[in-house]
Amino acid sequence: MQKFNWNYPTTIWAGKNRIEDLFLGCEQLKIKKPLFVTDKDLINLSMVKDIIEKLKKNMNVALFSNFTGNPIGENVDEGVLQFKNNNCDGVIAFGGGSGLDVGKAIAFMAGQTRPIWDFEDIGDYWKRADEKNIAPIIAIPTTAGTGSETGRASAIINNVTKVKKIIFHPKILPAIVILDPMLTKNLSPRLTAATGMDALAHNLEAICAPGFHPMADGIALEGLRLIKKSLHNVYKNGEDLEARMDLLAAACMGSTAFQKGLGAIHSLSHPVNAVFNIHHGLSNAIFMPYVLTYNKDAISTKIVSICDYLNLDKDFNIFLDWILDLRKQLEIPHKISEVIDKDKIDIDKLASMALEDPSTATNPKKLSLNDMKTLYRHSITGTLFS
Repeated sequence: MQKFNWNYPTTIWAGKNRIEDLFLGCEQLKIKKPLFVTDKDLINLSMVKDIIEKLKKNMNVALFSNFTGNPIGENVDEGVLQFKNNNCDGVIAFGGGSGLDVGKAIAFMAGQTRPIWDFEDIGDYWKRADEKNIAPIIAIPTTAGTGSETGRASAIINNVTKVKKIIFHPKILPAIVILDPMLTKNLSPRLTAATGMDALAHNLEAICAPGFHPMADGIALEGLRLIKKSLHNVYKNGEDLEARMDLLAAACMGSTAFQKGLGAIHSLSHPVNAVFNIHHGLSNAIFMPYVLTYNKDAISTKIVSICDYLNLDKDFNIFLDWILDLRKQLEIPHKISEVIDKDKIDIDKLASMALEDPSTATNPKKLSLNDMKTLYRHSITGTLFS
């Protein structure tokens, strides 16, 4: 496999064994005392220990791994304290979406005096930040889904309100991203499926979002093609490094493209992630066909164009069938009530949270509170919109 250096939307080093260039990345960014942020499941793996030990031969490395799968504000606060106590000057964010989001948020908040919630992605809130003190970030994904490595935001849950907030600043975008398929080849089929469907949701909703952004549309379209080509293959054969590389690229493409907008798949997912700690990619995969069929009138023309590029018959229902078949092949549950006890689902509460989610504003169809309730009900019963 060849090695590639890309410079959009940031510096990206892609290819097999590119993790070997991590120290070089630190040198380029003048990082001498990094905080290595990764999750509890990864930090004790021999692969990760080897990476850290190699770094320690050349620099002082502090570690942080005390955060949840859907990270909360307190996790970021603790990481910032670790950063400051060790006089760190940069962050290496290593792992899945949670590790990357926490690492980026730590690098951002280490230089701020205001609470993290003051930087929610609302209007110009990001201008409140002292951008001179944002620490440099190297992002290294070990899953191919969120695309947080090429994103300008972190998803963090307010543990008091149980609402997932998007914390945004343009300079949260990592300065260097390392995409190494060797780091994803041992990912379980279950997580491969969930994270791959997360990338699919990002690319799909970006294309379907209203507005004129042909660069985002083009990137997302190719992202969908790579997912169609490789997701099922790598689910069946995790050792397929070419397919792993395709999915890493598609994940980056999705997060680059969704600056155009997302939609109700994410609006419905975020409350479920915050309240029930359900994996974000899994909930996106479950909600996807309900939102597609709900939005059908507004997106049919775009879906037909997508079909043309994906070598599918140019018909909305053919595209829907592809999504449903892919979910079956990846053993994704059809109903949200298959992963959450339906008696514990407070539809009124979730619908209210979903309506307020930032993704709602760029759904192709305007959504009301009753629409959100209806979408949740359909996802509980497994009934697609006709």
